[in-house]
Amino acid sequence: MPYKLAIVDDDAKQRDYLAELVHTWAKRNRHLLTVKQYAEANPFLFDYAEEKDFDLLLLDIEMPGISGIELAKAVRRENATVQIVFITGFYEYFSDGFDVSALHYLIKPVEAPKLFPVLDKAVYNLEYRQRSVLLSTAEGSVKVPLADIVYAEAENVYVVVHTVHGNYRTRLSLGKLCESLDETFFRVHRSFAVNLKYVKKITRTFLTTLDGARIPVSRGMYDDIHASLIKYL
Repeated sequence: MPYKLAIVDDDAKQRDYLAELVHTWAKRNRHLLTVKQYAEANPFLFDYAEEKDFDLLLLDIEMPGISGIELAKAVRRENATVQIVFITGFYEYFSDGFDVSALHYLIKPVEAPKLFPVLDKAVYNLEYRQRSVLLSTAEGSVKVPLADIVYAEAENVYVVVHTVHGNYRTRLSLGKLCESLDETFFRVHRSFAVNLKYVKKITRTFLTTLDGARIPVSRGMYDDIHASLIKYL
């Protein structure tokens, strides 16, 4: 599968260095890869408006004009699939990555042993995007990509599957549905299973998804959910 990657950084040497690393990774893993470099956010956003086929973004955060965080927010508003990696020299921006579901946050200088596993995870996520579950609804059978499912909610003998594109009601137990899901989902409550990639905030009593839904968390589950969330990120 071919992949398209953008490097956005105002430091030309850093861009060239990262490009060399990702080409080495692609060659080693036999991936077809197109790499485009940008010195700031605006030229990238201009290209992105015309070609929304970027799979992975390596973003500096502090740049002239639009920051890497703002660039990521602009992309994420209409694209839940693109893999975003922040590469910067500043630790204080780490929490901002949660707002855009960043895949990872790497501190400069970046070396291959740290970057390559992140790129491997990005490819896994992109391939995961193609995986789906077949739901039987009143309107017929619907094939729903796992990556589109935000959470699933049990309602008596039915399950309502909440996705980024709408909801589907199927006559099925939550436990049975969870058998068709994978490790990116966590059953946080007897009536709810949540896709970890859509979790924005978690406390000991509830979690909030990126679309604002509040999901109850069962007593004693916080530590396990938090550990899984860290592992997933």
